[in-house]
Amino acid sequence: MVSGSIYALLAGFLGAAASSSAKLSLGASYLKAMCESGVRSWTVEATIFTSEEVHKTSCEWLHIPLRLLCGLLLFICNAVMWTFFAKALRHCSSSARATVTTTASNFISSAFLGYVIFGESHALLWWVGIFLTLLGLFILHGSSPQDQKLDEKKDA
Repeated sequence: MVSGSIYALLAGFLGAAASSSAKLSLGASYLKAMCESGVRSWTVEATIFTSEEVHKTSCEWLHIPLRLLCGLLLFICNAVMWTFFAKALRHCSSSARATVTTTASNFISSAFLGYVIFGESHALLWWVGIFLTLLGLFILHGSSPQDQKLDEKKDA
């Protein structure tokens, strides 16, 4: 049996993957640049002598199917993400726990994918916000259902 937190972590990662797919499908320059560098490195490894013009012309049309593929990946990731988030809501002890876990996972996964795919970096304030989100997540996960029942009895 998979824990609700695992579903929430996967939902957050898939949300970040969907966002990255959207950025790749709507920004043609990213895919075109990756295509040109991939073709350039492939032709160098294969010791095929080609000109710079061949690299650019082969990527003039290749980025269009890649953009469509990224668009399809966007919809698939979103569909699976919502499925995992619904399972996280069902298996977690509270909806707040599932939501905060998914959000934290999405932030961290977005930072990782942004750095790996797009070479992005984030400011110190962004990392402070992530730290505070994770701190809240640990506090939320640290409280057990027993503690919550005791709090409810005190209030009654």
